[in-house]
Amino acid sequence: MKGAGGTHLLLYDGVCGLCNRLIRFILARDPLGVFEFAPLQSRVGRELVTKFGGDPDFLTTFYVIANYRDETARLLSKARAGLFVLQVLGPPWSWAAVLRVLPDKLLDLGYDLVARSRYRLFGRYETCPIARPEHRRRFIDLCGSATGGPRD
Repeated sequence: MKGAGGTHLLLYDGVCGLCNRLIRFILARDPLGVFEFAPLQSRVGRELVTKFGGDPDFLTTFYVIANYRDETARLLSKARAGLFVLQVLGPPWSWAAVLRVLPDKLLDLGYDLVARSRYRLFGRYETCPIARPEHRRRFIDLCGSATGGPRD
């Protein structure tokens, strides 16, 4: 599934400590740059979630737009988005793909339990943290500044 950079777009809560840790995790394991990122709070994030029928003000949902640059683009959310990311990253992370056999309701129940307490467990930033310079090109839009991204 790995290919030329920027194939999939991950939309995340830019001020969430857990989301920012997830972005750092992906950046460290995606040397080909298959994933690009945009905070849900950004103009692009809000526009894309709305385009695909989601609520841009509902920040507890993590989205991936697979193949976001072409007509085959599709929106994945919550646990399905997370499993997609792990599958694309390859082994050993892709082994979690066995969970795809579970129904969405069950997968999203676990996702929602974590999402409800994520700020309390992992913290919340006042603004989108600053990314390292070498990663900034992977962020197609930022939270109202030219230096957003996960805290390093």
